[in-house]
Amino acid sequence: MAPNRKHIEIILKKLSLWNKRKNSMLTLSGGMKRRVMIAKALSHEPQVLFLDEPTAGVDVELRRDMWEQVKELKNLGVTIILTTHYIEEAEEMADRIGVINKGEIIITENKNELMQRFGKKELIFDLETSIKEIPVTLKEWELSLKEDGAKLCYLYDASKEEKGISDLHADLSASGITYKDIHIYQSKLEDIFIQLVKS
Repeated sequence: MAPNRKHIEIILKKLSLWNKRKNSMLTLSGGMKRRVMIAKALSHEPQVLFLDEPTAGVDVELRRDMWEQVKELKNLGVTIILTTHYIEEAEEMADRIGVINKGEIIITENKNELMQRFGKKELIFDLETSIKEIPVTLKEWELSLKEDGAKLCYLYDASKEEKGISDLHADLSASGITYKDIHIYQSKLEDIFIQLVKS
């Protein structure tokens, strides 16, 4: 490709390297050297970009700058293949997820479909008064107790039809159980990853 000095300048500025452009690589810190490697990967305006653990051992500022650059490339239609152990990054950035366990790809799927298929939701009730056991009248809900009976939890599969939550509220009230707050916990990609590699 013909040199595109303007493009190089934009990349160096975004990665906070512009003021270091005349420095020798030998004088740069480890984090700055990582920035140079990322700038080199982006310098030829790739249509497909492979990033292998790009944020391993880098500071928070570089991680943020790099992901902003990656998001811009993604919006421009660049295909990005990322390998990472930081699963929260994959959850935020990826459209498709592939899980590798012991050198074997065990699943490749659209991220939203993967999270829908394997994800769980948990409804957590902070009870007004702790209970020692769940009333028999609530057996059909398959509830569990946590924190010495201070929390009542309802785990359900996000991909399946469930009885209405309003029915659960009514059944709790009919059983004399009152609560002061409700929280919803949704499976993260990391939870699903652990579930997949253990199965």
